[in-house]
Amino acid sequence: MLLGYNTNGFAHHRLEDALVILSDLGYRTVALTLDHRALNPYDPDLPAQLTRVGDLLRDREMRCVVETGARFLLDPWHKHQPTLLDPDPMARARRLDFLKCAVDMAEALDADAVSFWSGTRDALEAPDVLLARLVQECRDLCAYAARRKVRLAFEPEPGMFVDTMTRFAELHRAVADPHFGLTLDVGHVYCLGETPVVDHLRQWKDSLWNVHIDDMRRGVHDHLMFGEGEIDFGEVMSGLREIGYEGGVHVELSRHSHNAVETARQALQFLTP
Repeated sequence: MLLGYNTNGFAHHRLEDALVILSDLGYRTVALTLDHRALNPYDPDLPAQLTRVGDLLRDREMRCVVETGARFLLDPWHKHQPTLLDPDPMARARRLDFLKCAVDMAEALDADAVSFWSGTRDALEAPDVLLARLVQECRDLCAYAARRKVRLAFEPEPGMFVDTMTRFAELHRAVADPHFGLTLDVGHVYCLGETPVVDHLRQWKDSLWNVHIDDMRRGVHDHLMFGEGEIDFGEVMSGLREIGYEGGVHVELSRHSHNAVETARQALQFLTP
C-alpha cells in the first residue's frame, strides 16, 4: 500500500505547492479533489494546469486518484448539488458531465481511479426509483470510463442515499460493470457500526481501488485526527497488508486545512509504524 493525502486538506494552498509539500514529507500518492482552484474542469487555464500537475507527479514519482467531492463547485448555494439522483434530468446531466471531466483528467494523469458518491436522496421519492436512476447513471459513466480505461471507485457516505456497505453491495450487483469498484472510507465504516472493518477489506479486495483513512467515533460523522477517535488502526493496516492491497491509503482531513502542513506531518508519523 502507498500512504497518501487528500488535497481537500490543503484548501488554502496552491495545488502545486501542496503536492511538493506532501512529496517532501514522504507521501507517495495524492487524492486530487477537483475544486475552484484545483483542476477545475471549467477553468480556461485547465490544460496548462493539468500539464503542470502531471509533470510534477511524474517528477516526484507520485501516484494519484481523482476525487469529485468538492462542496460548492457545481452549485454555490447548495452543498454537493446537483447529484446523480436529482429528479431533474438537466441537473443530473450537470453532475454526469462533471464526472466525465474527472474521467478525462484521470486518463491524462494515469490516475488509479475516479472516486465519487451517490449524493443525498429526495425523501419524496421511493428508494427503488432512486436506485434505478442511480444504476443507470453509473452505467452511463462506466461506459464512458471504459473507453478511456479508467476505473471508477464508488464511496458509500453517511447521510447519502448509498451510505452503508450493504447498500453499496446492492448497487454493485445492479451496475455489474468491471470498471465499477469501491472507495472504502475507514471512518465511515466505523461510524455506521459496520465493524470489524477488516471483514469489508477481505470481502471487497478484488474491487478495492481507493482507501480513505481518518479517525472517527461510532455514530458521529466527523473526520478526526488519528488518536482522537476510537478506531484500531493497527487492525486496519494489518488487514490491508493481509489482502495485499497495493493502492493508495489517503488521509482525509478536510477540516484541518488551517494547519495543513503540520496535520499532514503528524498523520504520516502516526500511520508509518
